[in-house]
Amino acid sequence: MENHNTQPLLSPSEDNQTSESYQQILRPSTSSFSSFTADPDDITPVAGVGDFFKKFGVESRKLWYLAGPAIFTSICQYSLGAITQVFAGQVGTIELAAVSVENSVIAGFSFGLLLGMGSALETLCGQAFGAGQPDMLGIYMQRSWVILICTAFVVMFFYIFATPLLLLIGQTEAISEAAGTFAVWMIPQLYAYAINFPIAKFLQSQSKIMAMAWIAAVALVLHTLFSWLLMLKLGWGLVGAAIVLNASWWIIVIAQLVYIWSGTCGRAWTGFSWKAFQNLWGFVRLSLASAVMLCLEVWYFMALILFAGYLKNAEVSVDALSVCMNILGWTVMIALGCNAAIRGGDWSRLASRGCLCEYSMLLCIGRSFGACNGFQTQLGCEGKGIWIGMLIGTVVQTIVLFVMIYRTNWNKEASIAGKRIRQWGGETEDKVKDIEK
Repeated sequence: MENHNTQPLLSPSEDNQTSESYQQILRPSTSSFSSFTADPDDITPVAGVGDFFKKFGVESRKLWYLAGPAIFTSICQYSLGAITQVFAGQVGTIELAAVSVENSVIAGFSFGLLLGMGSALETLCGQAFGAGQPDMLGIYMQRSWVILICTAFVVMFFYIFATPLLLLIGQTEAISEAAGTFAVWMIPQLYAYAINFPIAKFLQSQSKIMAMAWIAAVALVLHTLFSWLLMLKLGWGLVGAAIVLNASWWIIVIAQLVYIWSGTCGRAWTGFSWKAFQNLWGFVRLSLASAVMLCLEVWYFMALILFAGYLKNAEVSVDALSVCMNILGWTVMIALGCNAAIRGGDWSRLASRGCLCEYSMLLCIGRSFGACNGFQTQLGCEGKGIWIGMLIGTVVQTIVLFVMIYRTNWNKEASIAGKRIRQWGGETEDKVKDIEK
């Protein structure tokens, strides 16, 4: 760096948030990483109630410009599995139960793990793009590919041995056999997840959301058409479901890769690089930390489907609860779309703190209450007890997250994010320390 005496992005001494410290934060510097300069498009301080609502409207329009396509993309991609379940229900009860267990439990396990690990890329790409280093985005994406593909290889054995695992945890033989067979056929989807999630974060960090939305929309239309053709018209049943669902996810992946490789991303994609294999362990740790909280959320819902499999008339219980979960899933996609539009902070550190233990323990309250209601009360006859338990767990989760946000020192988090960009952007430890003096 040219100037070692420049002001850091945010220093610990700025925690008091005094007027003088804010002036230091906004002071320009010759280094792109050692200071923060307000963007010309940033809002000015609010002068009154009327000014607040005016600026709120301006910022809301900016948010929905990104969140709208992101929500649409999330809904389309989620609908691929949901539509497969709809057609499976027309094939037969056991077929619907098999697809539901595979989608919610087996694929849900890998989805939560891989999406969570890929979310580390969301943090890094957002920070790198904002720091004026778009060339690092492609390297970050390739690193994430390496890690997620290796993770998918390990998780693949969960797919291969799905039948004995489901029998081991007490699921009925009919559901276990059908779901296990369908899971083996869905292994290609697992590797599509591993490639797609880093691509999505890579494009989102550059606000290239519309391309993702168009690709997802085309894939959904084709998926619906061919699901009807193969599963119902030609009578291929679960075989047709696996073929179409795998193909739909790979169409999304290939189309997005073609979009990236066509040169639309500029400096963000300059080709494959051996730098993707550098700092892998640090990337793995960040990915695992980022995966923890999202995995807890996804696996929480996954457990509800398993609980339904223990009830009387398991096939009907699983089918009924899976339909409810699909409807709930569509509403969750709205929140995930908004999350993709605003996220980019150091959420992985927040997830790995001690308060995560409190968070996960409180989530267990909802599971325990749902299980007790499901098995020890008449509510379990219709799965209502499990559903009520899920609602209680979600309310507890929301309360804990509000507490975590209130107690977090965001100045410190921004300082840590700036240090990571400087270090992972190619600077050595000594340079980082010199900058922070």
